Parts: sequence; structure tokens; C-alpha cells
Amino acid sequence: MPQEEAQEAAQLHETDVLIVGAGPAGLFGAYYAGFRGMSVTLVDSLPEIGGQVSALYPEKAILDVAGFPTIKGRELISQLVAQAASAEPTYLLNRTANALTVGEDSVTMGLDDGSEIVAKVVIVTAGIGKFTPRPLPAGDGWEGRGLVFFVPSFDEYRGKDVVIVGGGDSAFDWAHQLDGIASSITLVHRRDQFRAHQATIDAVLASDAEVITKAQVTALIGDDQVEKVEITKDDGEVVTKPAQAVVAALGFVADLTAMKEWGLEFDKRHIKVDTSTRTNLPRVFAAGDITEYDGKVRLIAVGFGEVATAVNNAAPLIFPDQGVFPGHSSEGS
Repeated sequence: MPQEEAQEAAQLHETDVLIVGAGPAGLFGAYYAGFRGMSVTLVDSLPEIGGQVSALYPEKAILDVAGFPTIKGRELISQLVAQAASAEPTYLLNRTANALTVGEDSVTMGLDDGSEIVAKVVIVTAGIGKFTPRPLPAGDGWEGRGLVFFVPSFDEYRGKDVVIVGGGDSAFDWAHQLDGIASSITLVHRRDQFRAHQATIDAVLASDAEVITKAQVTALIGDDQVEKVEITKDDGEVVTKPAQAVVAALGFVADLTAMKEWGLEFDKRHIKVDTSTRTNLPRVFAAGDITEYDGKVRLIAVGFGEVATAVNNAAPLIFPDQGVFPGHSSEGS
């Protein structure tokens, strides 16, 4: 995975295309913008590339992407990042796009760190909006000291005692993948029913991982780094487990507040677009799950087509001598 650009307060970035959202549609849009000769910058509120796929189901099999009978979420993102690399995109991660001003020949986007991006075109591929991890009530003050919300790399957990909190796809995917890497794995869930793929649940239950249900992590204990966790069961029993890493896989909260202040026309929680993926604002397009139009189908495959449509319709705004249709990519191979 490429590294994000180092954060510096009050930076000014200039780009042809600003893509808001670094999930599958945004990544394919970055590639396609590069294919059309555009410079491209991607902004995402998450600290990791890949949007919901990386955050919620990195190891889940995806079955509806053309050309792949089956592909895991993490592998799909890795392939998209490799494809987008040809465009040499700038990634601004862990930052929220919160203020938009449309000018005659450019759009200015303000970020929550004080930076500004001046772009000729904006394409919003933000999925369901700003994606914020649900907090672990007992984890206040522990982020960066052993508490994380993502597992972007498994190797750093080699030989560690890991406690995973949650009962969904991410929790079980990570428990499954860390089996044989971590020294021990304890999965804690407040219910005795799970929301993950049954095959993954079965694999974890058959592994050396300990699954504790009807319980919650009630305290993290340690000095500079977490050393152990306190787990309280519904019957009042308190269990202490060693832990050098705690993964809070409790889901995410979607927030459209900032985006709704930009002046975009919404239909409930989705941005209304026309057949060219234009929004009601000049030089602002949208693609992927965030969009709404008559007959909309929310699939990753559909998002790929929509963002290609957005880039091609944006091209004449960036290069007035170019048309919408670029020709077929095979013609240049």
C-alpha cells in the first residue's frame, strides 16, 4: 500500500481532479483520471486506503466484480491501488473534506487540518459519507498505545497476545487471519450470536482462538502500552487476559453533515446526479454508493462504471480541446 503524504497544517494542494473517498470507486477513478492525462488527489477520512472494503470486510470474498470469479476484499483493494499507481496520485488520508467553494474555473476544498485543495473538478465517491469507527467505551486514551480499529498488516502482531472486540465480519476475518501469527487470540462479543460469514465463524471456533460471548471489555491495563484487558461477563464474572494489542471492530458511524453543507442536492442520504454523473453544482460529479438516480443499483461494479463516466465527462472541463470519449484503452496498447 502506498503511504499517504505527510500531514502538514495549512498546506495548499493543486490538482486537476480531487476525488473525495478512497474506496474502490475512488481508486478506479484515480487510475482513469491518469489514463486521461489528469493529475489526481484522493482525500479520505479513514487512515487506510480502501473505504468500507478495507474497514469492514478485508478478508471477505467478493463475487460480483467483473473478471474475478472470487476475490477477497483486501486483494481487490491491493489490485486497485496497483492500477491507480500509474496515475501517481496523491493520497491525503485521515482528513475530512469539510468546506467546498465553487469558482468559475476551479473548486476549492477545505480540509479539517486547515489544508486547502484547488481542483478543476471534484468527484465525490464517499460511499456512505465520513466513516468514523465506533469507540470502545473502555478504550478512551488508549489509541496509539495498543488500541486500533484496523488491521492493515498482520506481521506487526506476530508473537503478540491480541484481543479483538466485536462479532461482525471484520472481527472474525482478523481473528481468522491472525491465527498462527499472534501468540494468542481472544475474541470478545457482547452477544452469543454473530453477524459474520458462517464459514469464517466456523474457522475461528475451530482454531486456537478463545471466543468469549455475553461479555464486554471493561478496562485496558498497562503503563505506556496496553499489557492486559479486563473482561466482564454478563453474570458478573471478571476475566483478565494478556494483551499487547486490542482491536476494536465495533463498526462505523456514517456522517454526511459536512457534505450536506456544500450545497449539493440530496435525496435522503444520497447525492442526486444525472446520466453524466453531474451534481447540481458546476464542476462537481459523484459516483458509487453515494449517488442516487432512477434505477440506481449499488454494486462495486456499477461504481466503477459511474466513476469512469464522471472522469470522461469532466475531461472537457480540464482540457477544453478534448472530448468526452477518450477512445478505447486497447488502442494504445
